[in-house]
Amino acid sequence: MIVQYVAALSYGKDSLAMLEVIHRLGLPLDRIITVEEWATDNLRVVLPEIVKFEESADAEIFKRYGKRVEHVRSPHTFESLFYARMSGKSKRAGQLRGWPYRRGCWANSFLKIEPFRKAICKGDVQYIGIAADEPERIAHHELRERVKMPLVQAGWTEADCREWCKENNLLSPVYTSFARGGCWFCCNQPVEYMRWMRREYPELWQLMLRWDKASPVRFKEHYTIQMLEDRFALEDVGTLKGRRFTWSKVYQQQKP
Repeated sequence: MIVQYVAALSYGKDSLAMLEVIHRLGLPLDRIITVEEWATDNLRVVLPEIVKFEESADAEIFKRYGKRVEHVRSPHTFESLFYARMSGKSKRAGQLRGWPYRRGCWANSFLKIEPFRKAICKGDVQYIGIAADEPERIAHHELRERVKMPLVQAGWTEADCREWCKENNLLSPVYTSFARGGCWFCCNQPVEYMRWMRREYPELWQLMLRWDKASPVRFKEHYTIQMLEDRFALEDVGTLKGRRFTWSKVYQQQKP
C-alpha cells in the first residue's frame, strides 16, 4: 500500500501557514485537499468574498508549491439534507430534519467530515493546521499515528501564522471583516452577525426565513429566524426602546 501525505486545507490562517512550514521543513506532501460545502445546488455555505479569496489562494499555492488544491464535496447539500425526512430509528421519525442542533451538528458530519474521509485512503498521513500555542487541540491529536502537526513541530504560534499570511497576502477576509469562514446560516452566529447578514445579504436572509418556516427545530434555543426578523424590523423603524432587550418588547410592539 502506498502511503500518501495529505494536507487538510480550510483557508484559515493556520492551515495556509502550515503549507509554508511543510515546505520549509522539507516534509513530504502529495496532496492538498479542501472540502467545499454547499448550501444549495448553486450556493456555497461560505459568503461570496470567501469564495473569491479561496480562488486567489489556490493560484498562490500553486505558484509557491507547485500543487493544485483538490476540491471535494458531498453529493448532498445543506438544503437537501434539511428537507430530508428523519429515519424510522429516530425519535423524530418522519419529520423534516430541519435546523441542526448546536451540539453534534449533522451538517458538519455530512458535508465536511464524510467527504474528506472518502477522499483519502485509510493509511494516508494527514497534516492538520494546529498551532504550537493550542495545547488542548494538540493533546487531542498527538497520539494519533497518522496525524501530523507541522506548525507544532516548527513552533509556529497562531500569531506567527497570522503574521505570515498577512505579509504574503494570504490573510482571509474572515480576519479583516465581519464575514466568517463557517456557514453563513450557522446557529452559533451571534445576533450582531445575523443583523449584518440581513442587511448585507437580503437574498440569503430570505432563504433562511424560508428554511425557518419549514423547520420543526428552532434555529436557536430561544428564538427562530422569524423572531429575529421581527426584532430587526422594529429596530429599522426605531420602535424598540431601552438598553436591555427582551423578546416581550418585540411582541408588545406588534399588538394591535
